[in-house]
Amino acid sequence: MTALKVRDLSKTFPIGGGLLGRARAGVRAVRPMSFEVQTGETLGIVGESGCGKSTLARMLVGLLEPTTGRIEIEDRPLDNADPAAFGKLIQYVFQDPVSSLNPRKTIKQIMEAPLKRLYGLDAEERMGRIREIFASVNLREEFLDRYPHEFSGGQAQRIGIARALAAAPRIIILDEPVSALDVSVQAQVLNLLAGLREEFNLTYLFISHDLAVVEAVSDRIMVLYFGSVVEIGPAEEVFKTPRHPYTKLLADSAPVVGRALSAPEQKDSELPDPLNPPTGCAFAGRCPRATERCLTAEPELKPLGEHQLAACHHPLEG
Repeated sequence: MTALKVRDLSKTFPIGGGLLGRARAGVRAVRPMSFEVQTGETLGIVGESGCGKSTLARMLVGLLEPTTGRIEIEDRPLDNADPAAFGKLIQYVFQDPVSSLNPRKTIKQIMEAPLKRLYGLDAEERMGRIREIFASVNLREEFLDRYPHEFSGGQAQRIGIARALAAAPRIIILDEPVSALDVSVQAQVLNLLAGLREEFNLTYLFISHDLAVVEAVSDRIMVLYFGSVVEIGPAEEVFKTPRHPYTKLLADSAPVVGRALSAPEQKDSELPDPLNPPTGCAFAGRCPRATERCLTAEPELKPLGEHQLAACHHPLEG
């Protein structure tokens, strides 16, 4: 069953309002993209800073209104859905576990909010549900009367995950959920997420810059560059045999224990100017395989092999 369908989703931020308040220009943070995620699947989303990962995630959970496109969860369109409809279907786990929790409220108050607003449960029903969730994420009930600043990063992230689970969502967006944690705690949280996916039949969209983590937890991987999908396919194949030069660049850039750090491209290489986007392929200026065609024609995302898709005029051999 398809959990999530995205069709031609894009986001442009207007900038430079004039005397009449009209925007003089716009930044296309996410260019029209389409993809699907199956129920119970983990889709990893990778790309360097500024590629549109977090903007995409915020559109999917209703925190940002798309400029164009359509979002469907289990064939239910969310074009004009109210916040409660989003909340019951899809939830967000943030990167910084402590700052994502309201410092003025106890953990009990934080946990009760979705149960009150989304489901209207009474006090006894709320406590019953909270006890179940806390048991699932290995948290003690005595934590409920404490405040967020009293917890370590790992504990706070478990609370953030518990808060997301309280809404009984079908899909959870995990935006860099372990990047702020120590390595030993990262492993604990990742194992917890794997167990919760099985227990509650959840679907994950896992956003991270850590390619090793993404490859370990994901069934498929979607690579973003300058607001566009440049490659998508099974996790093992995408990094073992990347078809887009940018995916290979990411894989070659990732630190590996025992291997000296090296720069796979020029030091001044960076994303194109969003206010003056290039014609053709946005990656052409950094790509060793670029030709004249790449500078004038934007490549389409198309199948390459049995499972992978890539947007490249001159894809790498599989």
